[in-house]
Parts: sequence; structure tokens; C-alpha cells
Amino acid sequence: MHILVTNDDGVHAPGIVALADALRPLGNVTVVAPDREMSAVGHALTLHHPLRATELAPDVFAVEGTPTDCVNLGVHRLLSNRPDLVVSGINRGGNLGDDITYSGTVSAAMEANLMGFPAFAISLATTGHDGYYNTAAAFAAQLARTIIVNGLPADTFLNVNVPDLPEDQVQGVAITTQGKRVYEGQIVAKTDPRGRHYFWIGSGIPDFSDEAGTDYFAVSRGKISITPLHLDLTNYASLEVLKNWRLS
Repeated sequence: MHILVTNDDGVHAPGIVALADALRPLGNVTVVAPDREMSAVGHALTLHHPLRATELAPDVFAVEGTPTDCVNLGVHRLLSNRPDLVVSGINRGGNLGDDITYSGTVSAAMEANLMGFPAFAISLATTGHDGYYNTAAAFAAQLARTIIVNGLPADTFLNVNVPDLPEDQVQGVAITTQGKRVYEGQIVAKTDPRGRHYFWIGSGIPDFSDEAGTDYFAVSRGKISITPLHLDLTNYASLEVLKNWRLS
């Protein structure tokens, strides 16, 4: 087994260290991760300046780029052979509901899926700098074993969210749908000492619709959430409506 591990919190983040350690008993693990925090960069790919990769230790690389860059560079240049599995995480903070569209962690798994590799993203739903990363890491290893044995459905990657709890307090595992974020004012305006205005985007704690069956519903009740995702964004329910439009 050869497993590629990446994240968006940076190569030194506690989550990726715990994840790599938990996966090593399964086979060869290569870490290719950003050299700094790249949260909320989404599926960004660097096109207009070169990328540099530094080998910090055997099979541990720091890349001056995004999580999507890391998957590409890892697969095409840094790994000695193609990975059997790509795992992205463990993200500090949940990637729930509509927030997955911003997530570099989820986007790394998305990129692996586009390239034809089985992949999952895993996040710890913590609001602090410390958390029960060992809980998420242990589950990541369990899930990786399951995927190795069973594979994944076609055109599918997984988004996993783990409650910030000790292992013995987790209330089980739920297969969930993507939830909905409740959007409110998330921009804070400030003035610097020179009288110029500046803004912080994404301040405060996001809220989500507490709908049964969703990722947020499961995690908020102490369960691990597994949401199968795919890349076809077509709204099939709207096709017939649009076909009835008179556009010519």
C-alpha cells in the first residue's frame, strides 16, 4: 500500500502528523502538504508562478502551494509510485454543509478523485487549537482499511467529520447528506490607525440548519459523519424547467 497524505493546515499541523502516524501501519505513507496554512483556498491550482518542494524528512515534503498543487505534485513528481489511496486532513475545524465549497482539505480529495484515485477528506469539528486528533486519526485508519478492501463507488469521494470527543464518547457513525449553512453577517469592518477601512471575512462561528440526516445533525450529536460526494454539479431537477424556456 502507498498512501498520499495532504492537508490545508500546513505540513506541521498536529492533525496531519496524527493522521500520518495512524496510517503508517497500513503501508508506505508519503506526506505532501503546504508549507503554511492554506485554509479556505478551495480547489485553487497555482498556474502563474513556480512551485518549490522541500523534503523535510524521508517521505515528508513541504510545498509552496495549495492542497490541490500538493496532490498534483505528489502524484506526478514526488512519489516513487502512484498512490493506492489519498487522504486529506485531519483538518482543524469541521468541513460541514456548504463550507465544503471553500475547503482546501476537501478539494485535495476532490482532485485525487478527478485523477482516478480513491480518496477521503477528514476533519475534526473543534473550535480550538487543541482537540482529540487521536479520535479522528484512529477512525481514518479504520476507514482506510475498509476502502482498501471494498473500494469506493464510481465517481465518489468521502467527506468525513469527527466530533471533538474521546473515542469512547463517540456515539457511532452516520452516513449523511451535505447540510446547509445559515448565512448571516460574517464581515467585520474596522479602521486602522491611519483612518483607512479594512474588513475581516468569516468572523464568528457559523451556524447550520439542524436537519435530520445531514452532516451537521450527526456531528452535533456526537456521531462521525461520512458524506459521499461527487463532482457532477448538474441540477438534474431543473433540466426540464430550463428546456421549457423560450431562448430562440
